[in-house]
Amino acid sequence: MSRFRIGLIINPLAGLGGPAGLKGSDGVAEQAIALGVEPKAAFRTRTALNVLVELNERVEFVSFPGSMGADLLADMGFSHRVLGSVNDGQTTADDTRKAVELLQDAGVALILFAGGDGTARDICAAVRPGQPVLGIPAGVKIHSGVYAISPRAAGELTGRLIAGGLVRLASGEVRDIDETALREGRVTARWYGELSVPEEGGFVQQVKQAGVESEELVLNDLAAWLEESWEQDVRYIFGPGSTLHGLAQNLGLETTLLGVDVIENGQVIARDVTEAQLFEWVEGHPARLLVTAIGGQGHILGRGNQQVSARVVRAVGLEHIRVVATKRKLSTLEGRPLLVDTGDINLDDSFPDVIKVWAGYKEELLYPLSAHAE
Repeated sequence: MSRFRIGLIINPLAGLGGPAGLKGSDGVAEQAIALGVEPKAAFRTRTALNVLVELNERVEFVSFPGSMGADLLADMGFSHRVLGSVNDGQTTADDTRKAVELLQDAGVALILFAGGDGTARDICAAVRPGQPVLGIPAGVKIHSGVYAISPRAAGELTGRLIAGGLVRLASGEVRDIDETALREGRVTARWYGELSVPEEGGFVQQVKQAGVESEELVLNDLAAWLEESWEQDVRYIFGPGSTLHGLAQNLGLETTLLGVDVIENGQVIARDVTEAQLFEWVEGHPARLLVTAIGGQGHILGRGNQQVSARVVRAVGLEHIRVVATKRKLSTLEGRPLLVDTGDINLDDSFPDVIKVWAGYKEELLYPLSAHAE
């Protein structure tokens, strides 16, 4: 967790059909190369990564061999790990899908990929729900809403995330045109799915008290979102702090300001529980843990909420932790990461490099997370 882990996938064949006038690159790479077209995907990826050179000490890339990423990362001097293998000859869609699976298993915070709409389709076919991805535009066709507006923009947005800026998660559509039909003069687009894509998030919500974020309105929005998403017979643990206490009040629930409470089916079933009591409530039972930043250093675990011990976190599951914080609260951290300190080093180091933060109605932000103060 000392470095921000980013997955990188380059489709080295992306964009080859454009200069050759072939209306795309799917299945025509050899033809384009025969016409003298030189691959540009690595060049465009280099443009994106140049923005991150100054953050080199804070980043570790995880990539695939050769032209799929490892060669470029080595040439640019980035710290990186190489996974998997690639057969001799041209890379395939299967290579891309395999890379996505291995990068997710490696726990990368973000998958950067360079390609076009065909590459986005391959990513969409293998990615797990909620995995953040971002496209570096390198293809002939860029109809999908999962790409940055330029390679440099992809680098700048990634750098913002690494540096601790607020980055909102949005849903981006994956669309692709039938290249065979296009070459016959017919434009036929098809929807293939959606991906979680980071986009630049402002520190201030729109139309909130003349542009100033209202804590009361935000908590009301968050309460509406949570109420819509209640899961039947699942136990919700509300950690201490004014944010979660205010959220509970907006739900009509009486929780304790400084204690840990348990809610199930819209009712408070246990107030101000001890660590031992909390473990009994969640062991072997579906649960969700809601926490917020406690203390001046941005801790979400280990400061003021020691009832949420390492064994409680394991019983709940890292994937079931929900961080709730207004953008105003996050901005006070001035880019410093949120912190975890459960007392169990192995558990702390198993947390992801970034975590999703509920910051408004159906509004999730990506924010850096660490077990080490910086």
